[in-house]
Amino acid sequence: MGEGSGNHGSTAMRAAREELLTRINLVAERHRAALVELSHRIHANPELFFKEFRASAWLSETLEKAGFAVRRGVAGLETAFRADWRGSGAGEGSGGEATTGAQQSPARPFPTVAILGEYDALPDVGHGCGHNIIGAAAVGAAIVLKEACPELPGRLAVMGCPAEEDGGGKVIMLKAGLFDDVDAALMVHPTTGDSKIGGASLATTTLTINFKGKPSHAAGSPHLGINALDAVVQTYVNVSTLRQHVTPDVRMHCLITKGGSVINIVPEEAEIQYLLRAGTREGVRGVVERVKECAEGAARATRATVTFIEEEGYDARRPNRAIGDVFRDHFIRLGEPMLPDPEPSGGSTDFGDVSQKVPAANAYPSIGPKGTPGHSRELAALACSAAGDEALMKSVKAMAATALDIVIDPDLLARAKREFSGR
Repeated sequence: MGEGSGNHGSTAMRAAREELLTRINLVAERHRAALVELSHRIHANPELFFKEFRASAWLSETLEKAGFAVRRGVAGLETAFRADWRGSGAGEGSGGEATTGAQQSPARPFPTVAILGEYDALPDVGHGCGHNIIGAAAVGAAIVLKEACPELPGRLAVMGCPAEEDGGGKVIMLKAGLFDDVDAALMVHPTTGDSKIGGASLATTTLTINFKGKPSHAAGSPHLGINALDAVVQTYVNVSTLRQHVTPDVRMHCLITKGGSVINIVPEEAEIQYLLRAGTREGVRGVVERVKECAEGAARATRATVTFIEEEGYDARRPNRAIGDVFRDHFIRLGEPMLPDPEPSGGSTDFGDVSQKVPAANAYPSIGPKGTPGHSRELAALACSAAGDEALMKSVKAMAATALDIVIDPDLLARAKREFSGR
């Protein structure tokens, strides 16, 4: 990674920071109509996780036309992409340049800032999480900073990240090395109520519990059967009782995915799936073991056999205060009130995995009143409203300005890295 000191933070550019911030705002306004249209187009064509073919194409094509070097289908994901551009202040090879990520030298004297976009929608409700805004804001921020500061002494890497809602595109991209040359990462996510910088989120694991019993005639010979559905129901009761004996950060929600075949046969097979969350990866592992014990007790009580499939999900987010404070201040400068401190989340995001890899900050600009439920048709409507458009444009400006500060201020990046490493 680029170091927190070196030639990437020229004194002249830091002296011209206010002028550059003004230029960012002016350039962003010139792109307002195109960016709003892009956001609305994605909103009108919702696509589910790993199937975001149109949104991915529209976003990557916009970057390519703006001079970014785009690689599509990265990490083996059809709808993922990485788009790179390097400012003239970063030395030879400036302009659009393709990179695999891991190929860059650790001695590289300029920083790389990743700007992350999401664009998957939800079943039934469409863009009820506002990912149309996230995708358009990422593309807009990168293009605006490129135009406003062509002499930027660093690289921008726009990461097109599919399947945040289900599948974790960022996790797959991390494992493929797409973030290996990244020094800091930025993203926005629309919210309702107070605007804020995202604080800690919850780590997740999905636990699928399958019970096998013995079929028998439900009326004629029920005593000869072993009821797998009873084992599922008992597991549900056991876990519900467990809820009062876990720490406040723990969340345990479930869905019965199999309950038998026909009503007059004792169910031979039944299944329940839990999404388990806690504030740390270690914490969620402990919850998994407790839930397994609940299921094993149900299996013994009903004489069913039990098997488990455990899938580690998203990691907890590590908010970087050094970058987050700068990000927040840029929103405030644009007239957006922000909570003074990072706000913890009861949810989970694969941005958490990114924040475990590099210093990262995620801003949450408000698009509607407090109490509007996420993942709802009400929020989907707000994501294509005047308030959503305004949040989009403030996000473009604030994210471009924060990326600028990370690149031109070596002290900021050094503080962010010290905080990240725990020093």
